[in-house]
Amino acid sequence: MNDTYRIRAGRRTLEVHRPDKVLFAEDGGLTKADIAEYYRRIARYMVPEVKGRPLMLERHPEGIGAQPHFMQKDTPDHYPEWVHTAEVAKEGGTVRHTLCDDAATLVFLADQACVTLHRWLSTTAHLDQPDRLVFDLDPPGHDFEAVRHAARLTKELLDELKLPAMLMTTGSKGLHVTVPLDGRTGFDDCRAFAKDAAEVLAARDPGRLTTAVRKDARGDRLYLDVQRNAYAQTAVAPWSVRAREGAPVAVPLTWDHLEDPGLTARSWSLRDVDAIVELAESEPWSGLGRGRSLPAARQRLDRLR
Repeated sequence: MNDTYRIRAGRRTLEVHRPDKVLFAEDGGLTKADIAEYYRRIARYMVPEVKGRPLMLERHPEGIGAQPHFMQKDTPDHYPEWVHTAEVAKEGGTVRHTLCDDAATLVFLADQACVTLHRWLSTTAHLDQPDRLVFDLDPPGHDFEAVRHAARLTKELLDELKLPAMLMTTGSKGLHVTVPLDGRTGFDDCRAFAKDAAEVLAARDPGRLTTAVRKDARGDRLYLDVQRNAYAQTAVAPWSVRAREGAPVAVPLTWDHLEDPGLTARSWSLRDVDAIVELAESEPWSGLGRGRSLPAARQRLDRLR
């Protein structure tokens, strides 16, 4: 086993330690070097999606399914000085979150066996005011047709509210529908808006959709999850590898992709790096323009309730 592997990322050359360490044993032996190379190649498209946002890092030093594995919020002291951080208030103190502002940091995090990046919906410039709003379409079991149906209804409602919508596979079970905002509305109002929009959706199809937080109250209905729209909550970052069997990747899509009968939440994986980079180069989220103001959409939503 090689001790190190050198990789150029942006203006820096980094060493990946234990590059042959298998992190996905059940998927043909995908290694830390495989993850580092993927993040190097996708950095041009992924860094803008995470730049300036506090991160929660999902680390698996001994591989998926092995111990230890943990969710890291506070930045260790041994991280190099060129890795940016942000001191963020929490109840009873602060947390020094890692930021990923360049390709070198993304590769460095891969060297730390960080498989998945989970990002805040706000940036350090305005921590209390998100510029993203997320509807997490969480299916009962693995019924992806229910997810497809919910995504269509969510897009229809957002069109009525004159809000743009971005579609993404989660790499887990469902889809995220994300709305870009102008960052001028606080978390409480954003979460209330998302909750009320979800209630409108559930009322339009109560047999298939629900906002019930308790699993035993959902039955076989799809859960419209808006809980991520709160201060210090996170959502999986676009283009992140997921710590799941098959090494799936959370991939941004166009709405035309939704009509592909073969689409699933795990349609892309570390086995499809060339295809993922090609998709990223097509800029599936282009053309949406600036983030939108929420107050005007709130007035439209209130008229529908």
